[in-house]
Amino acid sequence: MKSARPAMSPLLRALTYSRAAREPMIDAMLLRCYAALDAFDRGHGSQPLFMTLCRHMLVAEELCQLGHAPEFEDDITLAHEALVELDARHSADGAWTLNADEHARLCAALAVLSEQLEVATLEHIAQAEARMVTQSLVAANMRSDIGHAQAVSSAG
Repeated sequence: MKSARPAMSPLLRALTYSRAAREPMIDAMLLRCYAALDAFDRGHGSQPLFMTLCRHMLVAEELCQLGHAPEFEDDITLAHEALVELDARHSADGAWTLNADEHARLCAALAVLSEQLEVATLEHIAQAEARMVTQSLVAANMRSDIGHAQAVSSAG
């Protein structure tokens, strides 16, 4: 028979709701996003910065699913589309730059993420990040499986 004790210690639970514990983490997340956005805006984007924005947009999407600013989910979707357009342009001409519309969509989505991080508990933020990692791993496995299947079919 399982114990009825909560899985989280009282101290950890208190930290989860502590603003002082959350602020440095939230500030670091947002700083990474805005630094990446600025680099792209100046024409100095890169694959790692692109992945930073992608990961944080997935976190924002997951936070919407957890009930944090779900009414702004369209803004997150538009930001995902801007990132897809950025990636397609990079694939075509090697440029890591944003046009004005893409920049505006990403700014709107980062404003939503900022609001989400202000109200979400650390537990919800951790859940959103865990789901983002799971999605990323599933996508990577699917790409690997497709690549493997293509290699096998071309070899045969």
